Amino acid sequence: MNTRTSYKGRINIITLGCSKNQVDSEVMAAQLTAGRYEVRHESHQKRHDVVIVNTCGFIEKAKEESIQTILEQVEQKKRGNIKKVFVTGCLSERYRKELQQEIPEVDAFFGTLELPLLLKQFQLDFKKELIGERLLYTPSHYAYLKISEGCNRTCSFCAIPLMRGKHVSKPTEEILHEAKHLVQKGVKEIMLIAQELTYYGLDLYKKRTLAELLNRLCETEGLEWIRLHYAYPARFPTDVLDVMREQKKICRYLDMPLQHASDRMLKAMRRQITRKETEELIFAIREKVPGICLRTTLITGFPGETEEDFEELKEFITRHRFERVGVFTYSHEEGTTAFALQDVIPFSEKQRRADEIMKLQQDISYDINQQRIGETLNVMVDSAVAGKYIGRTEWDSPEVDNEVIIHSDKPLRPGDFVQVKITKAYDYDLEGTAL
Repeated sequence: MNTRTSYKGRINIITLGCSKNQVDSEVMAAQLTAGRYEVRHESHQKRHDVVIVNTCGFIEKAKEESIQTILEQVEQKKRGNIKKVFVTGCLSERYRKELQQEIPEVDAFFGTLELPLLLKQFQLDFKKELIGERLLYTPSHYAYLKISEGCNRTCSFCAIPLMRGKHVSKPTEEILHEAKHLVQKGVKEIMLIAQELTYYGLDLYKKRTLAELLNRLCETEGLEWIRLHYAYPARFPTDVLDVMREQKKICRYLDMPLQHASDRMLKAMRRQITRKETEELIFAIREKVPGICLRTTLITGFPGETEEDFEELKEFITRHRFERVGVFTYSHEEGTTAFALQDVIPFSEKQRRADEIMKLQQDISYDINQQRIGETLNVMVDSAVAGKYIGRTEWDSPEVDNEVIIHSDKPLRPGDFVQVKITKAYDYDLEGTAL
């Protein structure tokens, strides 16, 4: 029997931006599939009835990529390759009126929380019984799990609250249900994501309950790794560190964007923390969770950043030797409080400073990796490439962090855990032999 004839239509979802957007696309796909639509993700085949572009509007480069993608799909519609184009996500939330005027060929625009309205375009109602159901677009052995939406912080450079609204925690029982369902699908690693992890629970339970959530997630049978992304440093709930130390399922890994080190810049960015307080937190984290990998993100070229501020940032990086670092050049965003400041630092100078930070971090990463030679590490296999295997340690998140090149005489499968003796180390990656 050819079940394809029962489909109502073919839909291609294109996802831009962060992992939070990816989760939204996975939820959207599950709802559409339940409504008997054939759904693909970022398919290159030009045989779809509808394309849905899930956009990013975080910084200028992301906005440009989103607009270009929309225009490409509109062109496919003009050529008759697709019938309709819908746009959703952060860019659509933030600039809906402008987009409607400038790209009228798009059939409809939807905001970040308007999935039920989008489903109406397909004569579908949002099915609450599908909460926790997703069509995973990650490899089957790991997945992202969003524990909250929006953000209550007031960082002067950030437009996320304009697009995602205030912080709203997902109920704990709903998160646990979703985690169990993911594990039943074969997921072994869950990455907890939110715009601000540490705020979790304040709105629902009148206190920060991230530590309690982690303890309960660790009870999920079959779940091997839990990874924490996007923790805010100000008023960090230190009980989380106790759980990280005690629970073996929680990776010794913390993604904590610091943005800067100069008190002048931290104040201008409205980060609600000083350099001294930041350093005290770093020392506490490393003391309470020995061997932890700290990942941070920084911004160069914020309005008013002097050469002295930049030199202080470099000294801060050199002193604390973060295991993982990412850098953004400042993007002047409408609607943020920093937009009132003069964005006078040329992009070339912003980029020079970012490159200098990354060169500094490259040397730090190389030194740290060299110390791994001779060690035997627990590695999760992600893929096979050219006769070798690619994996990650607990200190590495997929796509953004380091990898381990694995040589093995025996076949390995994605999701397998293997002990790897490290024989070589590079700037960002390790290489070794499976034991």
